[in-house]
Amino acid sequence: MQPGVTIARIDRESGERFLTLRRQLGVSSFGINQLTLLPGQRGRIHRHERQEEVYLVLEGTLTLLVEGEESELGEGELIRIAPQLRRQLVNRGPGRLVVLALGGEGEHHGRDGEAFASWEQPSGVPPQELGLPADLDATEIRG
Repeated sequence: MQPGVTIARIDRESGERFLTLRRQLGVSSFGINQLTLLPGQRGRIHRHERQEEVYLVLEGTLTLLVEGEESELGEGELIRIAPQLRRQLVNRGPGRLVVLALGGEGEHHGRDGEAFASWEQPSGVPPQELGLPADLDATEIRG
C-alpha cells in the first residue's frame, strides 16, 4: 500500500454504538463515524457549533428529529443538517440501524483535481478536459 493510503471497513457486527472511522483512516479534515442503534435505542440530542453533518443510512430506518421535527430515512438515503440545529438519531424500527455520519466545517475547495490519461503521464489536466477511459473488456473482468 502506498504511503498516504489507509483502509477501514464498516463493521455492522461490532456491537459498538459509535465507531470513529476518522481515526482508523487517519482523516484530519472531516469527521466520519459509524453509528449503530438497536431497536428502541436513540442517541443524545446534540448540535455542533460550526460543523455540518450528513447522515447516510446503510441499514434499517433512521428516525431523525431536528429541532423536534421528525423525519424518516431508509437505506441509501442521505440528509444534511446545518450547524446549530439540534438533532437526535432514533431507531424506532424492528431491526438494527447503521448510519454513516460525516461532518466538517469550512468551505469546500472544489476543482483542485488533476486527471491523467495514463500512469506514465507526469502531470495532469483538469478532469473536465479529459474524457472517460474505455471500459474494461470481458477478459479484464474478475468473477
